[in-house]
Amino acid sequence: MVQFYLLSVLLNALTGVVILFADRDDERTPGKIPDVLYDETFRLVLGTLAGVVGFFKFLTVVRGDVPVVGDLLPALAGLAGAFVLLYEFYKSRNDISDETLAPVVRSMVGSKKYIGIACIAVAILHFLFPVVLFL
Repeated sequence: MVQFYLLSVLLNALTGVVILFADRDDERTPGKIPDVLYDETFRLVLGTLAGVVGFFKFLTVVRGDVPVVGDLLPALAGLAGAFVLLYEFYKSRNDISDETLAPVVRSMVGSKKYIGIACIAVAILHFLFPVVLFL
């Protein structure tokens, strides 16, 4: 479906930008990054939407593409970006330490910059090549 294609491209790009450039630990630079990207509610909604669209990308494909495998990378990028945003929201609300996490979760949280770069790259490639296998 074209609607999920558009949502996937937009949400993957926006998720990647938020993960890369609006890091909570960095000091805010007035005028360079909009304040809405630091807002917890915005990040919660963006993470939820990216996760839902990432899940539905497994089920729906662009016309003429292979089911499931055809949109594998955009779906995985959306789910990974959603996981990072939702984990950050959860961590800000609860007292948890990174030592208590499972190794897979710890590695994902530790490499969130790479996930942000992957989300942006997959969004650009998915926009340029909509029916290529895995994109």
